[in-house]
Amino acid sequence: MSYLEATNDLYKQAALTPDVGLCCTTNPVWQLPGLSIPTIMQEMNYGCGSTVSASDLVNDPKVLYVGVGGGMELLQFAYFSRQKGGVTGVDVVDEMLSACKSNFKIAEEENPWFRSEFVNLLKGDALNLPIESESIDVAAQNCLFNIFKLEDLRKAVAEMYRVLKPHGRLVMSDPVCEQPMNQTLRNDDRLRALCLSGSIPIKDYVKVLTDAGFGTIEIRARKSYRILSPNHYPTEELVHIESIEIAAIKDPMPEDGPCVFTGKTAIYYGGEPYLDDKNGHVLLQNQPLAVCDKTAAALAALQEPIHISESTWHYDGGGCC
Repeated sequence: MSYLEATNDLYKQAALTPDVGLCCTTNPVWQLPGLSIPTIMQEMNYGCGSTVSASDLVNDPKVLYVGVGGGMELLQFAYFSRQKGGVTGVDVVDEMLSACKSNFKIAEEENPWFRSEFVNLLKGDALNLPIESESIDVAAQNCLFNIFKLEDLRKAVAEMYRVLKPHGRLVMSDPVCEQPMNQTLRNDDRLRALCLSGSIPIKDYVKVLTDAGFGTIEIRARKSYRILSPNHYPTEELVHIESIEIAAIKDPMPEDGPCVFTGKTAIYYGGEPYLDDKNGHVLLQNQPLAVCDKTAAALAALQEPIHISESTWHYDGGGCC
């Protein structure tokens, strides 16, 4: 049995018998006017964060969500895109699609504004999406792509890039791990399916995205997720796994490389009202400016009175690149 077959079997069982402890997100459930999340959807929220951000979801976007779970994030996306087929959910597991469809009937009872026709559920594979090229404004996945081995991860990201419109965005939440893992952990198909042993370092995750062509990367959140300890797992040391929420934007790739925002800020504290670096960045006296890592390095190299903060791994927009 391949690791993908093991994953499908695990989530087939999770669809038939909801497993509240399968994944654990510390994110609170969205509380929005008129939005009620059915209990069953919350129990089947097999994610490690959130991919739903109001700032991404303007002007009735066409949304794609891969790996439907119990339908919670599909319902949240539909809240912002109330149109027939405005949201498309794709999953390879028949039982999960069926459970999600049933959960939408409950959501209709609890939400007068919601109709199941807002969400189009499709059987499909993340490695070969049944979606037309350049037809999607926002694509999302939550705690799925970390399961893939590197070659398949590249394929899945390339598929998301293909279906996005120019300047569209891929929004994801996935576990990551900065520590090396032993091969016993890496080769355990069940642990990989449980979103544990497939976790890779953030820089490697970002490289897969930029190699696919995404010109702008935003790391929006970074949180503790799991500990693999010797008394529970085949490891001789504690392994700390985190989760990140990240957006990859299908902007043209800059000539000097991608813009990766990790929460750095530049503050000019010199004697003039502002500093112009003659490269598109104007820093006002003692006013923080969010900058990508590339710009942060360039500003630091000027040897001007500029304070560059460390990465906070929390970026919420704005600034200059």
